[in-house]
Amino acid sequence: MSIGNRIYAELRGDRAIWMIVAILALFSILSVYSATGTIAHRIRGGNTEFYLIKQVLMITGGLFLTYIAYMLHYAKYKVLAPYLIIIAIPLLIYTILFGAEINDARRWIEVPFFAFTIQTSEFAKLALIIYVAKEISKRKDYIKDFNTAFLPIIVPVLLVCSLIAPADLSTAILLFVTAILMMFIGRVAVQYILLLLFLGIVVFSFLIIIGNFFPDVVRVETWISRMREFMQGTGDTYQIDHSMIAIANGGIFGQGPGNSVLRNYLPAPYSDFIYATIIEEYGMIGGFLILILYVFLFVRTVRLITRSPKTFGAMLALGVSLILVLQAMANIAVSVNLVPVTGLTLPLVSMGGTSLIFSSICFGILLSVSRYIEKVT
Repeated sequence: MSIGNRIYAELRGDRAIWMIVAILALFSILSVYSATGTIAHRIRGGNTEFYLIKQVLMITGGLFLTYIAYMLHYAKYKVLAPYLIIIAIPLLIYTILFGAEINDARRWIEVPFFAFTIQTSEFAKLALIIYVAKEISKRKDYIKDFNTAFLPIIVPVLLVCSLIAPADLSTAILLFVTAILMMFIGRVAVQYILLLLFLGIVVFSFLIIIGNFFPDVVRVETWISRMREFMQGTGDTYQIDHSMIAIANGGIFGQGPGNSVLRNYLPAPYSDFIYATIIEEYGMIGGFLILILYVFLFVRTVRLITRSPKTFGAMLALGVSLILVLQAMANIAVSVNLVPVTGLTLPLVSMGGTSLIFSSICFGILLSVSRYIEKVT
């Protein structure tokens, strides 16, 4: 048996999702290598291969985690759910109090004895999605009882999102919206979804009040300035201006791989604004391909949900797919100036880090669900 046939036989489940993972990983390596040219000359003395090797290693590690998550039966995540959420909440509290401050935000914690940091909100995102999927699946009927909706679902969602929001509002909103959509599709009574929305507004208002007294903890000034820049086009619009120039410079067919000019001026062209870099080099065709891949991912997930014999598998696949696709749409929307600057990365494409690791795990979980469904159908 040839190597290709052996790999094809080993990678079961939805092979369309495997294809999406492979294409996004390839785009990641090519785009990050191109986009890090300037930072390589500024920090690494022109050693552009450093970031290429680093990204290849990160992608390889990420794909390994995808495979591990894929091999683990998705029902195991249901058992892990309460433990994950118990770990996530103290980690978020620790991050607020003692986290490493990078780019004026306290989102990371330093791992003792190792020279790297972890963004705890990424772990908390995955933990909360698995937990909400578990709680919804425990009650297969229409969830209309206060005791089964408030304490098990609403309180953890509010708690986790409120702990993420002070340093990373965009991630908190993304997770909050994902939880609401999961609750809606999971047949939680509308009055409890509205209650969660109301309490979310109350918590957000409370955070704004705290931010006026403790600006180092809650980044209210950053939230206001970004909204002003987006709504009025005033203030520091440097990032968006150069993103739009990069997109315009790409045209239909792009400037070709490695020929981006705006990567030398655009802040974070390898992470937050990597989509603009992709369009400049690969044109609207490349940008449209990336967009279609994420949309196609959600379409395949809907297909899985309709075929899943277990509620937990359906809700888990829905949750991880929503968080991946919504984050991708948010990143793309920032690059084309449809929403304020968020700082959200493009899943599995932006330069490696905690986001890439947990995006890889999310893909693996999705593939685990599809692998089980393939066995029973």
